Amino acid sequence: MPTISPPEDRTTHHAAGDRIPSLPPTSLVGRVSTFLYHHPLLLLLLFLIPPLLWLGVIYLGALGALLMQSFFSIDEFSGVINREFTLRTYVELFTPANMDIVLRTVLMAGAVTLASALIAFPIAYYMARYARGRVKALLYLAVMLPLWSSYLVRVYSWKLILAREGILNWAFAKLHLLWLMDAVLALPVVGGTSLSVSYLGTFLVFMYIWMPYMILPIQAALERVPVSLIEAASDLGARPGVAFRTVILPLAFPGVVAGSIFTFSLTLGDYIIPGIIGSSRFFIGQAVYSHQGLAGNIPLAAAFSVVPIVIMAFYLSAAKKLGAFDAL
Repeated sequence: MPTISPPEDRTTHHAAGDRIPSLPPTSLVGRVSTFLYHHPLLLLLLFLIPPLLWLGVIYLGALGALLMQSFFSIDEFSGVINREFTLRTYVELFTPANMDIVLRTVLMAGAVTLASALIAFPIAYYMARYARGRVKALLYLAVMLPLWSSYLVRVYSWKLILAREGILNWAFAKLHLLWLMDAVLALPVVGGTSLSVSYLGTFLVFMYIWMPYMILPIQAALERVPVSLIEAASDLGARPGVAFRTVILPLAFPGVVAGSIFTFSLTLGDYIIPGIIGSSRFFIGQAVYSHQGLAGNIPLAAAFSVVPIVIMAFYLSAAKKLGAFDAL
């Protein structure tokens, strides 16, 4: 009686208990699969090539084109772009009017970053050290919830809140504090006819929009501070204030710097908030939008775009030295 041989086993034994299916070694797919299995770095490289090419072409390519156009100039009479290498556009960038735009933007970004850090730190500290269970989940939800709604909806909502007829003025009137609001609006530079058309209003909205990006990195950094170090400082006689300055703050400071990267850079490049809330004076983002759109001066718009890139390059270099990337 003829014997029936068992079907050929198409598995490869690599270790005790492991049975990894394999293709016939004679097929092209099988040979390629086996080769990639024995060369994992090559496989990783093949997976990374498509996104890296996309990043290189779309992002770095666009950035290179932007940088190149900043070395062009525009004919003042015809409005035609002169595609010859020149530094004339950068000379124009350093005029007092344009440098005033740069200085205004950097000061606003710095003020928003500093104020956000001062407000966010106590919130993050409470979340990291004291909040537990449902309370901690609710705090996370409160921080993240504004990010779930539309950016434009939030900005326009604040315009209504800060308007002369808005709920904030109504609340001050009910509390008989309109004199205080009028005194604030009478301040030079930051004041205006109402908060919705003042630098102070722009500052408040920037803080509200970017605050979650400051709270979360600080909270993450505080979570990594060992409780044993704080207890050791207390055992050695350090008062709470001294322990905070010498133990907690130095260890959490990289988280503060990490949060500042988001708040500073996002404020530096935003053009929507200053266009909706605030005075008619331009920020960098508005200058770029105006020059490339209405004015058609693409070289000057490109030169303005280079400014935040250069500023953030120095900022990120300093942040890296302070260990901010470890807290992201």
